[in-house]
Amino acid sequence: MTATCHIGFLLFPQVTQLDLTGPAQVLSRVPGAQVHLVWKNREPVATDAGFSINPTTDFAACPPLDVLCVPGGFGIEFLLDDTETLDFLRRQGEQARYVTSVCTGSLVLGAAGLLRGYRSACHWMWRQYLPRFGAIPVAERIVRDRNRMSGGGVTAGIDFGLTLAAELGGEEVAKTLQLAFEYDPQPPFDCGSPEAAGVERVERLRGMQAERLRRVKQKMEACGYI
Repeated sequence: MTATCHIGFLLFPQVTQLDLTGPAQVLSRVPGAQVHLVWKNREPVATDAGFSINPTTDFAACPPLDVLCVPGGFGIEFLLDDTETLDFLRRQGEQARYVTSVCTGSLVLGAAGLLRGYRSACHWMWRQYLPRFGAIPVAERIVRDRNRMSGGGVTAGIDFGLTLAAELGGEEVAKTLQLAFEYDPQPPFDCGSPEAAGVERVERLRGMQAERLRRVKQKMEACGYI
């Protein structure tokens, strides 16, 4: 009989749903996996895509997790000084087999003190903030440092999920899942990274996100991270 592997994703208001649902879909198929979507209560949680996802458990009832994962999203700025959430992450992170993140979720792990001295990925636009938490930023799609594993921006969560699936269930399980999901990326445009997109497009996107970047930096300053 396969032992149960408890995999918990932090579900929070204004999460980027693909950061969560991409790897959750993959990891849910690993033999023995039980996926938990965890928030403070069990009320529906609004994502940044305009629809809601239902938590499956809350902080108090969540079992000890083998895998702790924090996705990113517009709502991370409200978590950087959220004592209840950060305390939950610390408790679970102290005993989890893997402490993981996708996209800007690594900043939340950093705020919880769980990345100090660890290498980590993050969305390219926000990677600059990782050193403020004592983390070492790495410009790679998947980063592994001891029992910390992180994925870059949004779609990297699927690559992250498959990489972790290989750790949990073996390489053949992960390869079979990749085939089952027909994960064979052939993007219609070659602009999925700052290097490929070009300076003009990168700066335009930075401009669109300038206010959000400013607010996150302001929150980090208020919390003493900067």
